[in-house]
Parts: sequence; structure tokens; C-alpha cells
Amino acid sequence: MSGELHLPDLPEVPVSLGKDPGAPCQPRLAWRARLGSLAGTALPLFTMAVLAAGTWWLVKNAPQAETARPAGSVRHVPDYQVEHFTLERYDAQGRPTTRIEGEHSRHYPDTDEIEIDTVHVLFYHPDGRVTRATAREALASGDGSKVQLMGAAHVISTSTSGDTVTMLGEELTAEPKQRRVSSDKPVSVRQGSTEVTADAFSYDQASGLLTLKGHTRAVLVPRAASAAQR
Repeated sequence: MSGELHLPDLPEVPVSLGKDPGAPCQPRLAWRARLGSLAGTALPLFTMAVLAAGTWWLVKNAPQAETARPAGSVRHVPDYQVEHFTLERYDAQGRPTTRIEGEHSRHYPDTDEIEIDTVHVLFYHPDGRVTRATAREALASGDGSKVQLMGAAHVISTSTSGDTVTMLGEELTAEPKQRRVSSDKPVSVRQGSTEVTADAFSYDQASGLLTLKGHTRAVLVPRAASAAQR
């Protein structure tokens, strides 16, 4: 099964951890800026927006029930299932831009939600970079307004500076239309040798506000030192 996905236009947030040689020494400001730049990366939001568009496509192109259910008979049971599916999108030149794979998917009409088991998402950036996301399960609303990656959620990509950027967590929740991503469970974000971990977090891309909750730990390695370790 394959089809075109009409994806929302979500700009990337550039991630830059290096120190500007000409900038005045402002340790506290630099620390906060670097921490926000790393943990506030738009990678999970962008990737989950792609997934939201894919699940919306599945819902809109799903087979419809031939007869309406009697009043009072609504149950939380799937009205259709798809096995081993792949959704792909290509640009006008025929180059792949998006690929979504899942072992199984189920749509529940009472909540208009779709569940996907063993989900894999690939997004091919125009500059050649690739963003990958995997999880044991994904749950998305039928209109794509909310998406959750659950069970060993893993998002990995390359920043514009060339560093590998990864986000790991048991659960990631995104609201693409509001440009928000959050988690109530421990999460870690790593770029090169710099890493941030927290018990929970929330990030609002529109305001740029990052909130880290619980036990928080940050290892911030200057770019020069990080390069010397390679």
C-alpha cells in the first residue's frame, strides 16, 4: 500500500553549539543558549508531523463501513486494520522525501485514533541529510493534531553543522499544529559530545520556551574539545 502525503511546512531549528570567537564572554547566557539549542531541537516535532500526515492519509483512505452502527453500540474496537504497510512521498523530480513503515495499524472509530505497531519514519532533507525515527508503537489522532511515539522512541539526524543529533525516550508526544513536543518520562538529547537528560520536558517552538523537569543533567563540551576527541 502506498500513497502521497501532503506534509505541513515545518521549518527546522538550526542547532549550533560552538562559541562565537568574537562574542564577549557571557558564561551564563552561553550555557542557557547552548542548552536550549540542543534540547529544543525541532527534530522530534518535525518527524512526528510527518507521521501525523501519514496517519491522516491512512484514515482518509481507509475502507468505510457499509452500515452504520446502532445507537448505543459504540465499542473501542478497530473498524479496519492494515498489515505491513509502507507510505512513500516523492518530490516533483521523483526523489523520495518521506517513508513511513509499520508492522500493523488499527483505526478506532469511537475515538478516531490510529495505532501503529513497530513504526519507522524516514525523512530525506533537500540538503542530503536524513532524519530517522523508530518506536515500538505510535498513536495518532485522526486529524493529525496529536501524535505519540511510545516504547523506546528514537529520533536521529544530522545537524546543519554536521554533528549527529539523537533524542531517546520511552514516550514523546507532539502537537504539530501547535508546534509543541513534550514527554512525561525520562528523555535524553545528544549532539556530538554534548548531552542533556531530564525526567520530563516540554518545548514550544512558537515561543522558544523549553522546560526541563525533575532531575536534569547537562554535559556541555566545547566544539574544539569535542573535535579533538574524535
